[in-house]
Amino acid sequence: MDFDYDSSNIFARILRGEIPAKVVFENEHALAFHDVRPQAPVHLLVIPKGPYMSLDHFAAEATAVEQAGFLSAVAAVCGMEELGQGFRAIANTRTHGGQEVPHFHVHILGGRPLGPMLSQA
Repeated sequence: MDFDYDSSNIFARILRGEIPAKVVFENEHALAFHDVRPQAPVHLLVIPKGPYMSLDHFAAEATAVEQAGFLSAVAAVCGMEELGQGFRAIANTRTHGGQEVPHFHVHILGGRPLGPMLSQA
């Protein structure tokens, strides 16, 4: 698969400081911030700092250190938001997966029961 990263996407611009974000956590490899259109009481986005466009791109090309740093950020924000009763982590991928921004990101949703994952097949 060809992973042609678009550095003009909104998350790349947030990482460069060109667009503000309500940041809740940052480490060397990831940034976490509030989604501007929350779908649950807690709705955060966690993005890697590297130029990865999708989950499979990140899994194929990110170093083990980058992957560990990203997952550490996910764990940190879930702990900070006290999501011990549960949460959903979603990584939409490309067009059929509903990905809107071509920079790998995970949605962390929680704060209430979230219901079934999909309502239609």
